[in-house]
Amino acid sequence: MAKLNWGMVGGGKGSQIGPAHRLGAQADGNFTLAAGALDHDADAGRAYAQELGVAPDRAYGDWREMLAGETARDDRIDLVTVATPNSTHFEITKSFLEAGFNVLCEKPMTMTVEEGEEIVKIARASGKICAVNYCYSAFPMVREMRHMVQSGQVGKIRLVVANFSHGHHGDAGDADNPRVRWRYDPAMAGVSGQFADCGIHALHMASFIACDEVETLSADFASTIPSRELEDDAMINFRMGGGTVGRLWTSSVAIGRQHGFDIQVFGETGGMRWRSEDPNQVYYTPVGGRTQIMEKGEAGLSDEATRLSRVAIAHPEGFPLAVANIYVDLAAAIRGEPYGALPTAEDGLRSMMAVHQAVASAKADGAWVNAVPDLLK
Repeated sequence: MAKLNWGMVGGGKGSQIGPAHRLGAQADGNFTLAAGALDHDADAGRAYAQELGVAPDRAYGDWREMLAGETARDDRIDLVTVATPNSTHFEITKSFLEAGFNVLCEKPMTMTVEEGEEIVKIARASGKICAVNYCYSAFPMVREMRHMVQSGQVGKIRLVVANFSHGHHGDAGDADNPRVRWRYDPAMAGVSGQFADCGIHALHMASFIACDEVETLSADFASTIPSRELEDDAMINFRMGGGTVGRLWTSSVAIGRQHGFDIQVFGETGGMRWRSEDPNQVYYTPVGGRTQIMEKGEAGLSDEATRLSRVAIAHPEGFPLAVANIYVDLAAAIRGEPYGALPTAEDGLRSMMAVHQAVASAKADGAWVNAVPDLLK
């Protein structure tokens, strides 16, 4: 089967997320990196794209040049990944969608709810894919948890407890580091810091596994380092449409925690837990029974978990191959083949609504607020 042409905006040399996308997109032979505008410095971006094997005439200085160049080609890219700073996601995603390209956008998809609604409308009207990189939902054992909920193995979900808390921004002396500072600068990050950066991964995961959507929420935000305009710690309580209760903690000042993403799901007949630092295992406890450790790659797992596992049992695949699983589903979707639960523009819109409503709730001393976008009611 011929490879699909793939392009990337952002994710240049030194980028945190760029290598994960390049490894992930090309891991299964579905995509070849054919075009790129990889850096805000045009010369550096062109040079690095060519280092990665992109032809000189498709190593672009900026995304506008890339959009014009690819639109004019017969062998134009089949998918573009947007991996730029948050404040640029909307304009780039919108422009490529309107020109008829499929898009994978890093989260958050937009800075405002209105922008999110516009992206959803454009994606629907164009018939093109607009996916959002909620890649943690693509770990095989996370897909297994979702399958267990869908197949009734833990009964109706009562409670979800999620957190995404790390301590890598806990040093006040490092607050002016450019790689840290932008995350708490409203001009670059938007209305929210830690919740928009990490917390929405946990919120999406809660909805993804529970197969339900957040309807209302209550939030408490804190900026524990006074120089920060945006929060570095947040607690979110939420309620889902099916009656599930949710608790979410997210922090960047939890010194001693490394990645710190984990989730627990409690149903009427069983409970499950998973953590990103041990992604091969799900701990499952049936009501009245003993806790079992389910392993990626073992016999008896769902087809959805099995098809996204590449190596034998006991061998970790890790974050880049979770990203790769998003690209596996994208390739299938582009080719018109069956694919898994791909995070879409609608998920990106729900996240942005949750962010803005959490900010409003925190300012109102934790008042409960609606979290459903008007467009999705």
